[in-house]
Amino acid sequence: MVVPLVEAAVGVATTVGLALAAIAARALTPSAGAAAAAFGSVIVVLAGFPYLLLLVLFVVASVLATRYAFDEKQRRNVQEGLHGERGVSNVLAHVLLPTALVLVATIWPAALPGPALLILFTSALAFGTADTFASEFGVLAGRARSILSFRPVPAGTNGGISGIGELWALAGALATALAAAALALAFSAPLPRPGLLVLGATAAGFLACQVDSVLGEALENRGLLTKGTTNFAGMLSAVLLAFGMLAAAGVPR
Repeated sequence: MVVPLVEAAVGVATTVGLALAAIAARALTPSAGAAAAAFGSVIVVLAGFPYLLLLVLFVVASVLATRYAFDEKQRRNVQEGLHGERGVSNVLAHVLLPTALVLVATIWPAALPGPALLILFTSALAFGTADTFASEFGVLAGRARSILSFRPVPAGTNGGISGIGELWALAGALATALAAAALALAFSAPLPRPGLLVLGATAAGFLACQVDSVLGEALENRGLLTKGTTNFAGMLSAVLLAFGMLAAAGVPR
């Protein structure tokens, strides 16, 4: 599953251009931008524009959510980076698994056919969007509760959840799933049953966001995980949840 040479060249140029724009806008640090360009280029060359565009939409949505009410987040000292920029560890935590899925589908297409790849890839990014929205909008709620003990905790605490944050997490996962379905239709990509894609990826992304919160409270707060490794583990749980759904429903081919 490798796209034609001209499409690949356009895709790589587009990916690099977007990464440079993100660096210029201080949405990504230079090292994060370089990592995004490298992994994005692999994705677009091997899987095509629907997958790259879904990744781009995730990045754009994350940047907008991060910049929302940024002055208030700075006042509370809960902002991302100094100016809302995301570093290389954050980028790697969110792009390693999607890239690995594309590589597996390319090397061993019988194990991961196109429709299954789309569901797993979408579920991974659905988690990323859900987690980002829950964090960036939920932190403004002003109050949160521990996901394990339900005791009140300061907003922005690892493992802290709020009603607003949970609603935004669900909205982020659903928006990602719907965008994936729309892109697959627009580019005539292999599309599984629409209900399986939208409902499966939404459920996997939202549930994995809860896993991320549990890991944040149980392990990250104790220094056993970093923010990046917590995010990676959360995304891995989204992929595993989606894979379990595929196994139960029958992997579409």
